[in-house]
Amino acid sequence: MAFTQLNSLNAFVVVARRLSYAAAARDLGVSTSALSQSVRQLEERLGVTLLMRTSRSVALTEAGHRLLDNAGPAVDQALESLKNVRAKRGEVTGRVRLSAPSASIQLVLKDLLPRFIARYPKVEVDVHVDDRLINTVAGEFDAGIRLIESIDRDMVHVRVSGPARLVVVGAPSYLEQKGVPRKPEDLLKHDCICIRRTPSGESWAWELERGKRTYRVPVRGPITTNDADLMHTMAVAGVGLFYSLESRVTKDLRAGRLRVVLEAYAPEVPGLYLYFPKRSQVSPALKALVEVARRGSR
Repeated sequence: MAFTQLNSLNAFVVVARRLSYAAAARDLGVSTSALSQSVRQLEERLGVTLLMRTSRSVALTEAGHRLLDNAGPAVDQALESLKNVRAKRGEVTGRVRLSAPSASIQLVLKDLLPRFIARYPKVEVDVHVDDRLINTVAGEFDAGIRLIESIDRDMVHVRVSGPARLVVVGAPSYLEQKGVPRKPEDLLKHDCICIRRTPSGESWAWELERGKRTYRVPVRGPITTNDADLMHTMAVAGVGLFYSLESRVTKDLRAGRLRVVLEAYAPEVPGLYLYFPKRSQVSPALKALVEVARRGSR
């Protein structure tokens, strides 16, 4: 892999996003040793360490984080510009890296992605499903899908689903054993399946409302996870109460596997939003995805 600063910068970006030399080498079609040498040469040229390597893992240093945040989008735009030169006039090519929660698969992606691919078949969509409440789109993603409450104010956002309710549900077996909460404060006495907000382990307080009053309850319980499917499964198994979009548990409610509690306090949210950073230049591929999302939300 010939050393140029641009080649090595691209090599670094791919390794930094994958956090694996082997995976990055497969993506780039080069050997692991050549890739490692290219990144090492970039570090030597810059006089800083960008990646910490062990026999089992790769981690970004502070300098590496700064370089990825600042240079990653620019590298993507440069590579996409090269692809666009080869594309036919008016044809959109490139890639969109999307972070989305599992709930968006049925609510948004099952309709949005087929429509988008049919309209723009030369665009690749890389979807990372993650139920953590990611507030910003890091260098590894171009855009994300989340509830509006979880999106930073400086992001551009487009609504991609209709209004929805957030409900607290529990299995009949759990409610028979632990009782039914009657007011939000009662949740503090219950086993709740907690939502992990960040990789550091911060849990999300459940938000309820009635009239003009809102409640933020710092629930606790035996399980904390960032995976909504696991939360759902544990709730049906009777492990604890589950805070969820109502659409996710509709079948279980109809079948009697789960019951809504505190229904008078269930908040309504505007829906899910596609969001992305305010940048001077947005890639043609992302512009195309936003266009299709906007048309579908009308």
